[in-house]
Amino acid sequence: MQITFLGQAGLFIETKHGTIVCDPWFNPAYFASWFPFPSNEDVDIEKLGRPDYLYLSHLHHDHFDPQFLRDHVWKEATILLPDFPLDLQERALRDIGFTKFIYTKNCETVEIDGLHLTIVAMVAPIDGPLGDSSLIVNDGETCIFNQNDSRPIDLDILTQFGPYDAHFLQFSGAIWYPMVYQFPEKMMQTLGRKKRENEMARALRYAQQINASFVIPSAGPPCFLDDELFHFNDFDRDPTNTFPDQPVFIDYMQEHGYDKGRLMIPGSVATFSCGNCTVSHPLPDEQVQAIFTQKRAYLEAYQQRKRPVIEAAKASWPRGQVDIPSSLRDWFEPLLETADLTCVGVNGRLLIDCGEQAVVVDFQQRKVYPWNNEEWEYRFQVDPALIESSIIRHVEDWVNDLFLSCRFKAERKGPYNEYIYIFFKGLTPERIQYIEGYYAEQTPEHQFWESNGYRIQRRCPHLKADLTRFGKIEDGILTCTMHGWQFELATGKCLTSDDRKLFTQRLDKDGKPTGEEQQQEWVKPPALKCKHCWYIPPKENKV
Repeated sequence: MQITFLGQAGLFIETKHGTIVCDPWFNPAYFASWFPFPSNEDVDIEKLGRPDYLYLSHLHHDHFDPQFLRDHVWKEATILLPDFPLDLQERALRDIGFTKFIYTKNCETVEIDGLHLTIVAMVAPIDGPLGDSSLIVNDGETCIFNQNDSRPIDLDILTQFGPYDAHFLQFSGAIWYPMVYQFPEKMMQTLGRKKRENEMARALRYAQQINASFVIPSAGPPCFLDDELFHFNDFDRDPTNTFPDQPVFIDYMQEHGYDKGRLMIPGSVATFSCGNCTVSHPLPDEQVQAIFTQKRAYLEAYQQRKRPVIEAAKASWPRGQVDIPSSLRDWFEPLLETADLTCVGVNGRLLIDCGEQAVVVDFQQRKVYPWNNEEWEYRFQVDPALIESSIIRHVEDWVNDLFLSCRFKAERKGPYNEYIYIFFKGLTPERIQYIEGYYAEQTPEHQFWESNGYRIQRRCPHLKADLTRFGKIEDGILTCTMHGWQFELATGKCLTSDDRKLFTQRLDKDGKPTGEEQQQEWVKPPALKCKHCWYIPPKENKV
């Protein structure tokens, strides 16, 4: 097996049974904030153009580069789809022109012409853009684990697919915290130091548990070439910087008695044979080392090459084209109306401070309105052009766009609140219902509602839409209008699929169960092997 490193989490895997392109990223992401580091400008992209298979771990734009895929990857490639509950990734790839898909099942191996492929899917709202995954590839001679930046929980299952020859994993920051927060400098240094240590310690624990013969640091860090963000780069192994580079982590592993790290830069080729790993770089060794030992000079030259790209991106941002308060009101208020658990979780006001059009998202009142100096619990200071752009493009996931750009400032009165950012991943009815359903499944109480003489399970067994809002009952048939699934109230039978059932109980005039229905029991769906996932019955494998 040969693996060419493409930059960030990108891999081109060549086996005797076929080729796989994983997470190719070549164009700047997040409002031209992130660029691959080291630069992958000189990678031979023609070599990648006709893979047998394409694997995208998730839809974050440092893994999913639609422009590159549209322009450079042939549409006959077969997509290896992770077992995500929402088909957002499939839709995005079909929009680009891909038509061939293998629908994998979580932690179940697919064998194709001698190639064994296993995808581990993570589906909690906090995982990626409502989902993340990792890939295991075994060609009969070499077995690799491409973890990228996913965080699988059940490592006992992963070890069953080994032993592994190579482990590709994230070790460096890929988030806006703590850099964008308005904390005192000493506190920022303390938080940065803690995060840097935690992210490398977590990566080392994964490496030790997987116990591959070789560990290749990947999936970061990006670099920041805009003048406004340039200081985010770790130039001199600053212990408070959250973006350490590959040699830093390799040294960290060695300091902890783990001498298995191997450095790859974009264009490097790792050859695995008989338990050995040989890495050949596209540059002489002294030039490879200079990328990291003379990093500031390297990034300043990179910055000059990309300055026209950044300036063009900034010039394209819309200004004065959108009434921000009314647009966000019309967009967000219907979502807030259905986001019961999210609103309770936030339980406060968020100020989106974009100058003259500053707006409050009030999760208590479920209203959006122009700011009039009200108190707030959370505050984002953002260039209004970025808000206008998000509105015009109707970005469904602001985390995978605005927030990861690091082009904002944040403040909060109190501790970190996961629900704030989770809301901004769910800016469609489908997404917010998935998020609400996920959190509802984590509570010990089972929720029901009553209608048409029945007590009914509140969440649709399909994708957890709230049936009190999206359920329509006619002639004893309940239809979930979110996706059109239908259920017979008298029996709970699903008329759309054989593998789902809706809990229902017929009630008498006093609201008590009657007859045999009183004996019907709620049966919680069997859990996935990941303790943070709720069960989604698997699809058939098909191309």
